[in-house]
Amino acid sequence: MSKKIHPLDIKKGMTAADLIREYGKGAFGSGTIAEAAGLYTEMLTGGCTVFLGLAGALVPAGLGKMVADLIRDGMVHVVVSTGANVTHDLIEAFGGSHFKGIVENDSQLREKGLDRIYDAYIEDESFVLFENKIKEVFHTVEGDVSVSDLMREIGRHLESPYSFIRQAFLEKVPVFVPAFTDSILGLHTFLYAQEHSLTVDHVRDIGKMVELTSAGHKAGAIFLGGGVPKNFIFQAMLLSPRTFEYALQITTDRPEYGGLSGATLEEAISWGKVSKNSRLCTCYCDATIAFPLIVAGVRDNLQK
Repeated sequence: MSKKIHPLDIKKGMTAADLIREYGKGAFGSGTIAEAAGLYTEMLTGGCTVFLGLAGALVPAGLGKMVADLIRDGMVHVVVSTGANVTHDLIEAFGGSHFKGIVENDSQLREKGLDRIYDAYIEDESFVLFENKIKEVFHTVEGDVSVSDLMREIGRHLESPYSFIRQAFLEKVPVFVPAFTDSILGLHTFLYAQEHSLTVDHVRDIGKMVELTSAGHKAGAIFLGGGVPKNFIFQAMLLSPRTFEYALQITTDRPEYGGLSGATLEEAISWGKVSKNSRLCTCYCDATIAFPLIVAGVRDNLQK
């Protein structure tokens, strides 16, 4: 059904939610952001189990608390993350910080003990703090555990309300980290396990994910970026009799190069991960720009 495009009316004093409504009058990227907000709202009002995939290193960019708030408010029910996001979430929960506005070349940063993530920075000392604190948590965990079990136990020992790992523990939201070993957290788990009886089972969580996708509830997926979190969420449907009824992807990648981060959601129809009747939306934008706007629009929609 066609809809007439109207000029955007941008006024002084508008809220983010007001801006989203104006975006809905237009097309291209702005129209897609408004469509994404509507899709996410439908997931929540329709009783979906919402799976959130966190690619890359979004926590250093400042998105960690927003994810924690979504978990706290029942707007996300399953999290699949890179090890980097978990590591940086824990660093902040343990008292470390990320910085911006440092104008140095990378050789100077190395000499000063600063590590760069595009235009965000973190001190080497924060990783020393992380190492000491995570060892204290590891001392409370023994035997053979899955990665999601380990995330739950780590969350149990945190106090920061800004930590999405802490909020996931409080709300009983599972956190899966399928590429767990590809992170500083995975590295320190390996080092600790050399001298202690701790084994992390990476395969067990596949069964847990399949249970979640097969539970009988409608399912919706939100992908910030793509990569391993996107595939781990989607592949669970291969062992389920269901498909995702909704899928939202925010990416800057392109499909022509064959990578999953750029793969269209429509491509997943051929795999049986979504159906031809699923509601799909791809927003080509930086997730640190688009997702906060989308969340603002969704929160406003839910209050009406």
